[in-house]
Amino acid sequence: MPFFYMDQYYLLLVLPAALIALWAQFKVSSTFRRYSQYQASRGYTAAMVARQILDQNGLQHVRIERVNGNLTDHYDPRSNVIRLSDSVYNSMSVAAIGVAAHECGHAVQYSVNYFPIKIRAALIPITNIGSSLAIPMAVLGLMLNSGFLVNLGIMLFLAVVLFQLVTLPVEFNASRRAIATLDSQMMLDQEELQGAKKVLTAAALTYVAALITALANLARLLLLRNRNDRR
Repeated sequence: MPFFYMDQYYLLLVLPAALIALWAQFKVSSTFRRYSQYQASRGYTAAMVARQILDQNGLQHVRIERVNGNLTDHYDPRSNVIRLSDSVYNSMSVAAIGVAAHECGHAVQYSVNYFPIKIRAALIPITNIGSSLAIPMAVLGLMLNSGFLVNLGIMLFLAVVLFQLVTLPVEFNASRRAIATLDSQMMLDQEELQGAKKVLTAAALTYVAALITALANLARLLLLRNRNDRR
């Protein structure tokens, strides 16, 4: 299969999905840049907002750290740390505050045992294996005409698809928690709140695009396997 990466299924399925993913990444970057120019009127930095949200939810043990990069923000449940990027940590912008509140939403999810995030966490080890080995294994199986390797690769990639599927409710729920808290605690006024919503909605599109890409790759593997079986 010397032209595996440029077969007809790649052109029909994977390439369009990749273009959607690029568009989603552009959308989140441009939306973040736009609302980074709007300073919130309350005078809170993103780190201050995060600390307040965590404390209000009894999460005083969760630390907040600054991390290098742009939009590299994340919650690390193993270390109980929220890491805010250079463009977020000390910023008072609507965009930064929305992002910080979203990451706090993940910390709250763990504290209340939100079921989808527990599923996602359980899938991480096999997903790490599947994301790196599944497609090469399936390709090798196709080249060697080994149904076992092809099917094993597909099974591993199914874990990747399931991970992306479970990620959607996790991310949407974290954003809903963020907006609700920012509203109820009056950390942003109504106009600013709309800006934060747009930033988080744009960010959610990247997870939708990731699922579409995973489904496209899975469909491609299944079609290639079926084509190989008919030969």
